Amino acid sequence: MSDELVPADQSHMRASDADRERIAQVLHQATAEGRLDIHELDERLVAVYAAKTYGELVPITADLVLSGLPQTPAVPQYQPAVSDRIGGEPGSAVSVAFWSGVNRKGGWVVPRMHNAVAIMGGIEIDLTHANFAEAEVTISCFAFWGGVEIRVPDDINVKVDGFGFMGAFEEKVPVRRHIPGAPTVRVTGLAIMGGVEVKGPKKPKKNVLRELLE
Repeated sequence: MSDELVPADQSHMRASDADRERIAQVLHQATAEGRLDIHELDERLVAVYAAKTYGELVPITADLVLSGLPQTPAVPQYQPAVSDRIGGEPGSAVSVAFWSGVNRKGGWVVPRMHNAVAIMGGIEIDLTHANFAEAEVTISCFAFWGGVEIRVPDDINVKVDGFGFMGAFEEKVPVRRHIPGAPTVRVTGLAIMGGVEVKGPKKPKKNVLRELLE
């Protein structure tokens, strides 16, 4: 493996945690085969987890040829992110409605974990214009005699796995394909005599008067 395996125009690209883990696995296998000793493994692992770009990862395994592995680069080709909505300073981690209502919308940044608690109240969370602090975030809902409504746009991935007890935990998002590189929002939690509803984006309002004139 050499620097030629990663084109010069990509060697400066940022490496992901998954890329570093692949290189770490290569080093562990090399140690198991006797190609590296424990001290060399330790030194190279330090370099792996300190690396920030593909170019910094390539030399770490440049002198290794591992049996039983395909002769392909351990570092994958760079793939640009599909979404530019990942990143930013995380916003509030909690939305609480107790005998009241909370409406969270606009250009806020959803943190890695956001807790929505509605007790005899209602919470509306609109992710249409939101950014996401990480590639995968979780919204954990608890509704007791209250409701949580979450709207998700078409350009993100959604997972819903909550539970309703004498209440409803509903996913009303139209079936969509997984979007590589897009943020993933997991909605989970519990609805007791209340409801949690995950919906798709709002449809544009029709201009009835214009339709009549046409």
